[in-house]
Amino acid sequence: MIERFRSTFDQFPRTYWVVAGTHFIDVIGNTLLMPFFALYVTQKFNVGMTQAGIILATNSIAGMIGSTIGGAMADRFGRRGIILFGLVVSALSGLTLGFVDKFYMFYGLSVFVGLMSSAAHPAHQAMIADILPAEKRAEGFGLMRVISNFAWIIGPTIGGFLAAYDYLYLFLSDAVISIITAFLVFRLLPETKPQPKEKVEEESLLQTLSGYRVALFDRPFLAFIFASILMVLVYQQMYSSLSVYLRDVHQVDPQFYGLIMSSSAITVVIFQFSVTRFIKKYPPFLMMAAATFFYMIGFTMYGFVATIPLFILAMVIITIGEMIGMPTSNVLAASFAPEEMRARYMAVFGLTWTVPSMIGPWAAGLVFDNYNPNYVWYIGGVLCVVAITAFYYLHLRLGAKEKFQRVEAPEEVAAA
Repeated sequence: MIERFRSTFDQFPRTYWVVAGTHFIDVIGNTLLMPFFALYVTQKFNVGMTQAGIILATNSIAGMIGSTIGGAMADRFGRRGIILFGLVVSALSGLTLGFVDKFYMFYGLSVFVGLMSSAAHPAHQAMIADILPAEKRAEGFGLMRVISNFAWIIGPTIGGFLAAYDYLYLFLSDAVISIITAFLVFRLLPETKPQPKEKVEEESLLQTLSGYRVALFDRPFLAFIFASILMVLVYQQMYSSLSVYLRDVHQVDPQFYGLIMSSSAITVVIFQFSVTRFIKKYPPFLMMAAATFFYMIGFTMYGFVATIPLFILAMVIITIGEMIGMPTSNVLAASFAPEEMRARYMAVFGLTWTVPSMIGPWAAGLVFDNYNPNYVWYIGGVLCVVAITAFYYLHLRLGAKEKFQRVEAPEEVAAA
């Protein structure tokens, strides 16, 4: 085991491990709070899931705007500064959320938090693609999933106990961890933005922003975004609606919900790296279809089962899809992007998360408050079928193109 870890460590540059380490610390802070946010809103302000869903939706709309600006800034000025900005603003504004006791103030502040803290997301994704060569990106993004899920083992478990005592401690802990991460990024992380291969005239800020037209008129890329939005629309119910559903329909308290979420993290930690090495042998769009198939099975199960062991089994099935789909989707997004527009493409790729965040919690809240809550999981299964069909269509149309082919590492070529 030690030799395997040492071999894996040596395959990636030092800068990658600095990014991975700071990401690990930051995700612990995020996962202390994120899974319990909808629980906090509904309990603190005595509102229904529909209103909680509206807060999450407006936060995501603001996040989409922040991510768009942040992606352009990262391509123009570099990745490191934008990441630092996002961490500091996230700490200060998130801390303020914990002390707000008026619903309208919480609503407005959550929009501001979404706008500011999302600016760093495309910079972080672009930085990983900057650091790693094409043949190592699938493993690199997959390893980031392992690191994230180490944090998921810790975060929700601690968060469940803190939430049972006082939700304020979730916000305090997240703020402190964000500041610690910002300090480490400032001291340890260099700039990774690629330098132009030939001297070109520096573009204006307006030209940088207008460069989004290239991504937004890249029709194959938009088709990939559409299919991914459908997939993630279902997947994100795991972080918003599932906790409220389990509490209200099956009387599962926050500690057990934390256990269910931790089962996903443990599965990723044990199997992600092996799964990533396995799936990179196969066409990426087919792997996206396979990932969505596992989501379809796992999420639909929540509409039929009623015991904690079966809830955990459904989560493990969902996690298999996550292990296949998450690294593959990041690699595909990087493959679509020209090098000089990598952060902007990653910002548009961020729509696969922000659009579901806008629609998913609100739509699920309408179902929860007005119809049978199980319908959320049945509808999710139907959406997965549509997404599977879309990914298979993309495989037929784009799978033969060179940039979507598996790239062999030099050691693999030598072995062959």
